[in-house]
Amino acid sequence: MDTKTGELVTDDRRRRRKYSDAFRAEAVAACRVPGMSMAAVALARGMNANLLRRWVIEAEGRTRRPQMPATPAFVPVRVSKTPPAITSDPPIRIQLHQGSTEVTIEWPMTQPAACVVWLRELLR
Repeated sequence: MDTKTGELVTDDRRRRRKYSDAFRAEAVAACRVPGMSMAAVALARGMNANLLRRWVIEAEGRTRRPQMPATPAFVPVRVSKTPPAITSDPPIRIQLHQGSTEVTIEWPMTQPAACVVWLRELLR
């Protein structure tokens, strides 16, 4: 096969093309043209777009996957010996309007499941 499109290396299990450094450099340079898509460049050269994307990333000196910042395995947490003050949550407020009639229902925030059941039955 022509070295411009890639040389076909064959073994018993799979076929794999081997691209020259000049071919890689030309393909990466074509991707840097403003408005040119990598898929179009890959298609024009008869190659896989994912492989071309990897070449572009390597040429830019980026790593393929972003590295996570190192974090300590243990983060100390300060715990207060006094329990937090219990605050009452505002109630669930449902306002129903029908014509000139308005009904407001307040349901305890501690029982949202019961409110859902009641509302589902009301709307049947």
